[in-house]
Amino acid sequence: MSRFSAITDNPHEGRFNSKTGILITNLGSPDAPTAKALRVYLAEFLSDPRIVEIPRLIWLMILHGIILRVRPKKSAHAYQSIWTEEGSPLITISQAQTDKIEKQLRSEGFEDIEVELAMRYGNPSIESGLEKLREKGVTRIIVVPLYPQYSSATTGSTFDQVSKVLRGWRWVPELHFINGYHKHPLYVESLANSIKEDLDAHGHPDKLVFSYHGTPKLFLDRGDPYHCFCQQTTRLVVEKLGLDKEKVMTTFQSRFGKAEWLQPYTDKTLESFPAQGIKDVAILSPAFSADCLETLEELEVENREVFESAGGEKYRYIPALNDRDDHIKAITALIKPLL
Repeated sequence: MSRFSAITDNPHEGRFNSKTGILITNLGSPDAPTAKALRVYLAEFLSDPRIVEIPRLIWLMILHGIILRVRPKKSAHAYQSIWTEEGSPLITISQAQTDKIEKQLRSEGFEDIEVELAMRYGNPSIESGLEKLREKGVTRIIVVPLYPQYSSATTGSTFDQVSKVLRGWRWVPELHFINGYHKHPLYVESLANSIKEDLDAHGHPDKLVFSYHGTPKLFLDRGDPYHCFCQQTTRLVVEKLGLDKEKVMTTFQSRFGKAEWLQPYTDKTLESFPAQGIKDVAILSPAFSADCLETLEELEVENREVFESAGGEKYRYIPALNDRDDHIKAITALIKPLL
């Protein structure tokens, strides 16, 4: 055997190839709707310095001394109300999205790809997703966090975790990180389509509310662009549909703690509507790419009760884009230029 043959017959030569790995990520969910599982999940989530910007020692004392003793039981009850036979809606929908994204890309001729799903908190973890891609020998990785509007608390935190995992790899792959798509034409179009379908079926409400997940106002003050991106998404969708701007409103939901968050608050706004003669409301939450606790329980149930208790008469939630075909088309459009 020649020296050349010995080299080319090296069994390790095929270990790394030209495949591209695509990591689809979202926030995450507990493994079960129980206080025990919520305690594990919330401990990871609320320990992230991107989520809570309070001096670490003080915050960890509050987190482990108070919050993790009280909140898991309450949160478990909320998760139980939305849990399905398949498990967490967010995980189930995210997996359906991932499967459709892979199918769509392969149907368009992108064969040298591997696609995995990962969650920033909980399972399947970002570490496990990246390891699966590494085991398949990918040399390039595209990370796609399904947060349309960039925020340091979501997209930024995902980048932190990806970087943390890759720091331990001997060979760091070529990395592409999509950090948002709040004004991408196909994303805007898919949102507009979902709203138009609702309006065609149920008519125009007194007010159409775009309810985005809130963040502490401190984040905005320190330079986080999330608030501005949310406003821009609303504007682009309203322009796309030619809606009356006076009948559309942007609000922010899901706050906790005593600090000031982005305003106006969704629940307080809904509570004030009936007294203003606004008794027919349609609401959607464009920051969520998949329905989850904050949409299925907070918007569908809690905020409906707030509105109706204040005298509201008609309230409907327009579902997240989930695995709609036009939404999948928008996500694949983000990925294809990088393949």
